[in-house]
Amino acid sequence: MSLDQAAELSGVSRATLSRTERAQTSPTAYILGRLSAAYGITLSALIGGLDERPPSVVSRNEASFWEDPETGFRRWSISPPARGYEIELVWAELPAGARLEYPAPAYSGMEQHIVLFEGSLRYELGDAVYNLEPNDTLRMKLYGKTALESCGQGAAKYLFAIRSSQ
Repeated sequence: MSLDQAAELSGVSRATLSRTERAQTSPTAYILGRLSAAYGITLSALIGGLDERPPSVVSRNEASFWEDPETGFRRWSISPPARGYEIELVWAELPAGARLEYPAPAYSGMEQHIVLFEGSLRYELGDAVYNLEPNDTLRMKLYGKTALESCGQGAAKYLFAIRSSQ
């Protein structure tokens, strides 16, 4: 896909895409979210590609890691998207007071489950708002814009499972 086509599909400027492609800038979660939706693939697949290995143990040191330069959001794809598998697992840490906004999911109706281990997390799903405390689980299907905000004194640390294909 050309830069012009990617820019048109994602709504991200051609210049920003070009700088990102040349590693002159690090993309934010918002930009990666727009690209993920434009390509119809999960953020993990966009960042790390598809794992082609047969069933195997993936150590945390091998997990694909990414940090949002704007918010400090950190994510590890601990069970990356793999050909023939529908579920991926991601460990995430959102610093206190940080907020992430995603314009759209990779595909309409994408299933996601979040288990909060530490901190407080506010999750906005369309007009609905969910406030999670440690050991709470939220399961949902994504159809539009979402936002997450870490509301506690410390980082919100959570695990989420994503159904990576339709």
